[in-house]
Amino acid sequence: MVLSLVSRSVEWLVQAVAANARNVLLAILAAGPIPRHVAFVMDGNRRYARSHHKRVQEGHAEGFMALRRVLEVCMRLNVRCVSVYAFAIENFKRTPEEVDALMTLAETKLLEICQYGDLLQQYGVRLNVLGKTSLLPPKVQVAVRKAEEMTRGNDRAILNLCMPYASRDEIATAVELAIDHELSREAEDGSEHEITEDDITAQLMSTRAGSPPLDLLVRTSGVRRLSDFLLWQCCEDTQLQFSPTYWPDFGLWDFVPIILDYQRGVWAAPARS
Repeated sequence: MVLSLVSRSVEWLVQAVAANARNVLLAILAAGPIPRHVAFVMDGNRRYARSHHKRVQEGHAEGFMALRRVLEVCMRLNVRCVSVYAFAIENFKRTPEEVDALMTLAETKLLEICQYGDLLQQYGVRLNVLGKTSLLPPKVQVAVRKAEEMTRGNDRAILNLCMPYASRDEIATAVELAIDHELSREAEDGSEHEITEDDITAQLMSTRAGSPPLDLLVRTSGVRRLSDFLLWQCCEDTQLQFSPTYWPDFGLWDFVPIILDYQRGVWAAPARS
């Protein structure tokens, strides 16, 4: 009985010390330059599941827990916008079992946000679901609308959940919208207008959702490619970082070196110009 009580006390003390150290570290990092907009390619859920002898669905579920963990770190660092690649349009080509499991997981987590919404409400985060949402099952579309509506009044930060998403689809849609906009202007004032890069940027899903320019893109699992994610947004000012850690394992200690590298790049930028 006494040993059990001592063990619990020691465990509580260790957790308290770790939490305090974490808070101090985040405060120190936040004192330096912090990216306004960070994007994550949450890669490695399936390989994580296989390496731990788990079902693929369990890997995706633990990936959602990692998203919550990383989102809280970003909010503590005062990141203005977080965009995550949750489901690619191409992912519909996976097995029906995996797609169904992912759609069920998405619906469940979105409804949890509607029911509790603790993290998003605590940090004043507005949720946007970006992509071809018409491809989602009706139940998921309903959950999307509920979650977006519930957080619509939050204005401190933004979470862009990109699903089902493809950057080439976003760019093509933005071009179509830019053309329609210019045709309307020409019909109104009778003059011709050239479509510019700024016109297309203004029609991107991320821009219309209120996102600032993309400063940092992180891909986990050691894969070094963008896989049709935010291609237009990844301009010369976007820093790309690739972590060997599978997404479900990704956390503060994986993110700290990335933020430090970003800060070194910002501090060194004037010397290079």
